[in-house]
Amino acid sequence: MSAPEPSLRRVLSLPWLVLYGLGTTIGAGIYALTGVVAGRAGLLAPVAFLVAAFFALFTALSFAELSSRFPKAGGEAVYVREGFGRADLQLAVGLLVVAAGLISAATVSVGFVGYLSVFVSVPKLVTVLGIVVALGLIVSWGVRESVTAAGLMTLLEVGGLLALIAYGSPHFAEFPSRAPEIFAGGSEGFRGVGSAAVLAFYAFLGFEDIVNAAEETKNARRTLPLAILITLGITAGLYFAVASLAVLVVPPAELAASAAPLALVFERCGGPAGALSVIALFALLNGALIQVMKASRVLWGMADQGVLPAALRYIHPRSRTPLVAVGLATGGTGILAVAFPLETLAETTSLVTLLTFTLANLALLRVKLRDPDPPPGAMIFPIWVPIVGAILSGGLLTFDLVNRL
Repeated sequence: MSAPEPSLRRVLSLPWLVLYGLGTTIGAGIYALTGVVAGRAGLLAPVAFLVAAFFALFTALSFAELSSRFPKAGGEAVYVREGFGRADLQLAVGLLVVAAGLISAATVSVGFVGYLSVFVSVPKLVTVLGIVVALGLIVSWGVRESVTAAGLMTLLEVGGLLALIAYGSPHFAEFPSRAPEIFAGGSEGFRGVGSAAVLAFYAFLGFEDIVNAAEETKNARRTLPLAILITLGITAGLYFAVASLAVLVVPPAELAASAAPLALVFERCGGPAGALSVIALFALLNGALIQVMKASRVLWGMADQGVLPAALRYIHPRSRTPLVAVGLATGGTGILAVAFPLETLAETTSLVTLLTFTLANLALLRVKLRDPDPPPGAMIFPIWVPIVGAILSGGLLTFDLVNRL
């Protein structure tokens, strides 16, 4: 009698899953986007981040329900299959999700090398490939080890933002006296908020990656949706506080002109010079690690459901990780990182993500119309949630495409 095939190890509890979500969401976005958002929205930049969080909320609620109904590795690919009943669409969406993960990991790896070169001169090609290989080895090590490494870097990222808020906390007392100045722009100022909110939306991307750890999560039907919503809530709170402090301490035009806006704010608040710049390096590295992990789990999930070749289902009996899928994800990241410029990689990531968001919302809408009785214990939201999520995601996708023409 042959021994049973090894399976993925269910070891992730809610705190670890929230750290995983924060690691992929907070990442480099807030460290880089604060200045650009302030350049568009001025002193109303914190409002722009709140509007962006509202945009993201409906899709986050849809993902929470979908992950509770279908707690399987593969995420959006599984949801589209369940919603539309088409294996070809599942394959297309799954490959899009994998592509988005690999492109994002490549983007962040290239960005890491660029940031590192500020401190020390390094050969770009060798350093990028070295980073990608190291990430692949960590992901191959084991899910507990991978998430522990990501969690430690996440704590450092969040700690950097909390240190910034702590150093700058006396400036929050200035808000009442500066309120007339903040809201002096009237309707023109609020139009700037709309444009800035579209950009700030990208700083919230990442909560959707949580669903790809479904088959390594304890009590996934309950834990996944809670982790998604807690991640979004913590992220929104941190972003609002950081953006508020930034515009109170540094003029928006100066923030917009800075390559490292939060490092500038931190130094103006009396923080150690260069500290946030070092933390930003770990934020970049953490983002790439989680994206490689995500892509490998989507590949494994689609192979497990018979959509991709069975070889991708192989799980190492000791590490209990999908080694073939991890190897493919790592190799793909390396190729993309050395073959395409940073701007092209970043732009493609946002387009693919918005497309999959739109399809996932529409898939949930179809599921709710077809199967009004959800599985026992599933987290359910009103039917208008995926409708609004699809409209917002599709609208942002259209806006993004039009702006690129």
